[in-house]
Amino acid sequence: MRNIILTSALCLAAALPAAAQDTPAPEGAAVYIVAPADGATVSNPVTVVFGLRGMGVAPAGTEAENTGHHHLLIDRAPFGEGADGAEEFVYAVPADDNHRHFGAGQTEVTLDLAPGTRTLQLVLGDAGHVPHVPPIMSEVVTITVE
Repeated sequence: MRNIILTSALCLAAALPAAAQDTPAPEGAAVYIVAPADGATVSNPVTVVFGLRGMGVAPAGTEAENTGHHHLLIDRAPFGEGADGAEEFVYAVPADDNHRHFGAGQTEVTLDLAPGTRTLQLVLGDAGHVPHVPPIMSEVVTITVE
């Protein structure tokens, strides 16, 4: 019975995603939105330019030290502020209309955004789309789309 339990535990550990391991953030690393500027009034299409300091950009799946790829959070609570106040994204950043992935290593995107007030924030992810520890995230940028 003991061997069965040990074997089951080893199988479970092997089945856990690589995302379960923390990828350390290099000291001083920063991600930021170059454009549009916070408070800007823009019209469609909107080009969002990503900035990164202290790290390199690498496509998702690339296991290279001090690299990551961008995720753009659109019209949602600031990163780390889940609906219930709990820490979020223990594993991979979701992929939906509010969480855009740039796993090919892109450093900008052109979007059509609904008119009105919109928020944008970048979060850097590791090879498995998981935020680094501590997370490397931009300030929230608020824009008005006409």
